[in-house]
Amino acid sequence: MRKTYLLLASALMVGFTACDTARQTQDVETQTPVAPINEGPIPAGAVMNKNGLSVFAFNNSQNYPESQLRLNVPAAGSVVEPGPVQFDYTLSNYQLTRMTPHSNAEHLANSQQGQHIHNIVDNEPYTAHYETEFTKEMKEGEHVILSFLSRSYHESLKHEGAYDLRKVTVGRPTESLEFDLSTPHMFYSRPKGEYVGKDAEQIMLDFYLVNTDLSATGNKVRATINGTEFMLDRWLPYSIQGLPMGENTIQLELVDSSGNVLPGPYNSVTRTFTLKPAA
Repeated sequence: MRKTYLLLASALMVGFTACDTARQTQDVETQTPVAPINEGPIPAGAVMNKNGLSVFAFNNSQNYPESQLRLNVPAAGSVVEPGPVQFDYTLSNYQLTRMTPHSNAEHLANSQQGQHIHNIVDNEPYTAHYETEFTKEMKEGEHVILSFLSRSYHESLKHEGAYDLRKVTVGRPTESLEFDLSTPHMFYSRPKGEYVGKDAEQIMLDFYLVNTDLSATGNKVRATINGTEFMLDRWLPYSIQGLPMGENTIQLELVDSSGNVLPGPYNSVTRTFTLKPAA
């Protein structure tokens, strides 16, 4: 009898192992989150406190290094007609519309439609897309299009292959856009729009860097929040606490080691967003 139980236990263990292996092969997002599910964002450095505001980086979100995104249409350098422009992406190892399985989904503003693509044209506020094909109104001109994968709570995936950056011409513009795809650029992502009730308690600041990184002795992002300046030297999402209800303002600047804004059309940007109490 004991031998029978041992054989049965071994068979079950083999079955569980096979299932786990198959599940990991089919869906890289089933990895165990870095932090326990009931914990909030974990500081990745010292908390910066100024004028009643607290700002700290966090790095406990689940990583998906195998996820890849590429924009097929419109093609890089192509010319398309003004109006609804067709977008078509190739996506691998990432599931759109899935709720990101992490406690940050409980502590940060979270899209109930799940994981998505952030599409940014000329560093204007992004549009979120939950399918790999859609149309978007674009005016005549030369445009810079940045696309990147986003968790359900709007934190960007920052590894190589998780984004696509290109220039596209719409119509036949008479003026050209000076944009060097090979130089350092910063794009604004979050905060954005309105935050109500529980979502207003902790606001995520997230931006996207291309052709550069941040360090204590190199380039940094200067974040001026309601007039209070914070220097960010790590490319991570940041949590902001202590913001007042109502309209808030953030200015982001990509600066060099001397504090000078780096050349580039989007390396200095100012946005407003609004916090509201629960109804």
